[in-house]
Amino acid sequence: MSDIENISLEKLKLSGNSLHPSDIANLLKRKKLYDEDEFFEYINNLPDDILGAVIIELPDADRNLVFEELEPEKLKVAIKELETDDATDLYQEIEEIDEVKARKVFNALDHEDKVEIELLRKYTEEQAGAFMQIELFDAMLNETIKDAVRRLRKMKNTGKLDNVHQVFVKNKFNKLIGAISLEELITFKFSKTFQEVLAEYKEFNIPITVNAIDDIEDVVKTFEKYDLSVVPVVDNDGKLLGRITSDDMYDIIQGSATEQIYNLAGVNDDAEGESLKESMKNRAYWLFLNLLTAILASIVIGVFDETISSYVALAVLMPIVASMGGNAGTQTLTIMVRQLALGEIDFENAKIALKKEFLISLSNGLIFAIIIGFIAFFWFSNYLLGVVIAISMVINLLSAGFFGAIIPLTLKKLNIDPAIGSTVLLTTVTDIVGFFSFLGLASWILL
Repeated sequence: MSDIENISLEKLKLSGNSLHPSDIANLLKRKKLYDEDEFFEYINNLPDDILGAVIIELPDADRNLVFEELEPEKLKVAIKELETDDATDLYQEIEEIDEVKARKVFNALDHEDKVEIELLRKYTEEQAGAFMQIELFDAMLNETIKDAVRRLRKMKNTGKLDNVHQVFVKNKFNKLIGAISLEELITFKFSKTFQEVLAEYKEFNIPITVNAIDDIEDVVKTFEKYDLSVVPVVDNDGKLLGRITSDDMYDIIQGSATEQIYNLAGVNDDAEGESLKESMKNRAYWLFLNLLTAILASIVIGVFDETISSYVALAVLMPIVASMGGNAGTQTLTIMVRQLALGEIDFENAKIALKKEFLISLSNGLIFAIIIGFIAFFWFSNYLLGVVIAISMVINLLSAGFFGAIIPLTLKKLNIDPAIGSTVLLTTVTDIVGFFSFLGLASWILL
């Protein structure tokens, strides 16, 4: 539909699966802004087969309201229609909101669903196992391709399996032996067994795998490095446990990128779903911290009040030094935070990165020192003033480059997210160093 915003409740009931769950979630998110009662009416009238898929597309705050609104039986239906990884996530979110309701939902599930959720719940949110789907297309060595394809067709028709890329071949001990893409699979004689195919085509060796207890950040790097669409998950003995698909990786990468951007700005990563009161409180915390650092910079300026009073031109030029230092530091900080997030550098091997940022800062410092020096000289007809701001520019850009690199590295070393607080700390350093060097040099050279 071209305009889903104008869709009525009646049309939504009749739409079935014609609307993508993400589109419906966006519709409901907008509806909630104007009419919360209508939002819940839509939720309660969603078809059972898409209810869970729509809920997981909603912002965190809206999902929490849905968990409180829906009855356990309705939530059970939502969970049952999801893939195991999403079903487990949804159940755990319900448990965080209302343990009693979560227990009712769990008790209402089929035995198979309970076993699958309990299996995935044992992994932490940082481990690969928490993101794997137990549903996959696997086959035994002695199984024929014909039988496997027939089984795949049945799973697809009954909705038990989706997003299939490969067949994972395992032995009688459930150990992963090889993987064959579906486009390759259909080229073989259906009467052959997988053991015959693997013996004939040596290129179908054991695929790239991840362990269920691997850090999910390492799994993301594996996906990116080898350009994977799916990766099998195994245990310490090489036994096949499940799979992680690219759509899960996209969500993780997007979530990580969003978190980094918000943290650099001092905003919570779930800011979009926060209430007005929560947003004001969370942002006020960072603004208060920034106020304290700004006061520190003002104290430095106050130390040189007599110098500024004697030479008014200093007040005109001060913002230039601070602004250049702040922007140069932010450039370095952004590069370092990104490289740390991608695992390209750490505290131990950061020497090359530090050297590079030092040379960049020094080069830019000299270039812009000459430019601003001449501007100050012609503006105020005082070559000494040009010398003062030129030297200060070099000092501040060097400190901006150094601290823009060392602050996130230090925070990472202390197991603190380098995106959190780095900007405030860096701004404090560049302001204080900029004002102190500029006004200090002015007091020494001009007065």
